Amino acid sequence: MVTVNIHKAKTELSKLLKRVEAGETVVIARAGRPVAKIEPYNDIKESRVPGTGKGKIKIKDEFFEPLPEDILKSFEK
Repeated sequence: MVTVNIHKAKTELSKLLKRVEAGETVVIARAGRPVAKIEPYNDIKESRVPGTGKGKIKIKDEFFEPLPEDILKSFEK
């Protein structure tokens, strides 16, 4: 990971983006304090496996009961 100041990031954006495309992460700092991070974009979606959360969540019976009138009315505004 490399850290650069804002001025360098503005003047060398193309070079920094090439580093990001190569897999590196770039942190942009103002007065030495990090304010932003540029990292490679990953659009690969991990496949989900059904049933992996089974037994980890318990929905109480109260969840299925009707909401009180005052809460129902707040949705109608």
